[in-house]
Amino acid sequence: MAYSRALEPAQTLDRDALTAAMVGIGMELAAPAASDPNIEDALLFASAEAMDHGDLRVLALLVSWFGVHHSWVNADRLTRLIAIRGSERVHALWAALNHWQARDRRYARLAVRHRGPRLDLTAGAEFQLRRHGEDPRFTGSGLRVPANLLRDRPGTSRLRRDSPGAIAPTTGGSRWGRRIARTAGPRSTAIRGCPRRRWRAERTRRSRPRGK
Repeated sequence: MAYSRALEPAQTLDRDALTAAMVGIGMELAAPAASDPNIEDALLFASAEAMDHGDLRVLALLVSWFGVHHSWVNADRLTRLIAIRGSERVHALWAALNHWQARDRRYARLAVRHRGPRLDLTAGAEFQLRRHGEDPRFTGSGLRVPANLLRDRPGTSRLRRDSPGAIAPTTGGSRWGRRIARTAGPRSTAIRGCPRRRWRAERTRRSRPRGK
């Protein structure tokens, strides 16, 4: 059966609701988590908060989260949301994230969202770029990001697989991911990304004596 979902977000997220949604999909912030956040809605409003309101902390968490969990997003719905709800700066961000994760072809349509001159993430970026260089995740994209602005902390992103919007990745291992998630407990987030680690974790689990 084809996967479908209503396009428009159920509601516009204010700052508190956005924070709760971000925590609910696995971004580690000191706040209560929403019980059933929608992944694409959270990503849309987080990118708007980051790019239109200059919240670099939100942007750092968003980029780290996307780098780890992009394969679990409903890319078609997110792409359409960005097209109809995103500002020029939000479009530039998602075109840049597509450039970074170019191997995931589901996001290819985001590339056309920004075709103009490269945008600077912040004012005074030229000085920061000369001093610190460019964030390698954005090199060659339509967004210029100095390397010292966004902390890359993939360990702070743990996707809740039961969140609305979480769908199995299109490239291998979804069955393994679900099985390891059931058997490995809290450590499963550290091993889902690598098939070899998943295999080792499953082998270790099977070798343990029963009852321990």
